[in-house]
Amino acid sequence: MNLLLDTQVFLWWDQQDAALNTNARNAIEDPRNNVFISAASVWEIAIKRRLGKLAFQGSACSAIGANRFQELPVVAQDAEDAGNLAWHHNDPFDRLLVAQALRLGLVLLTADHSLRIFGGVAQLPAG
Repeated sequence: MNLLLDTQVFLWWDQQDAALNTNARNAIEDPRNNVFISAASVWEIAIKRRLGKLAFQGSACSAIGANRFQELPVVAQDAEDAGNLAWHHNDPFDRLLVAQALRLGLVLLTADHSLRIFGGVAQLPAG
């Protein structure tokens, strides 16, 4: 299975936060699964840290490598698709993740219940 972690799930995993449920933790740990972290999440972490809204230590890029996850770049098609999604959810980072998951057939691991409105994207509840 190919998994895309949303930003919160990535942070929970990296910080070994108990908020991450067992099913999500098992899916991430399963060596048969490929785990992706979007450049959109790295961007979100950098912005929120700069604004003082997030106390993440170190480098998100280093954390991706340390956790043996795969980087997922944002391409122009992702940006266009995110803009064309129904306007159920206005967070631009989440919209990019949904667009990437749809384009690449990834399962989105998320604790954000409001993303369930995007029914076309496979999702695994994480919190």
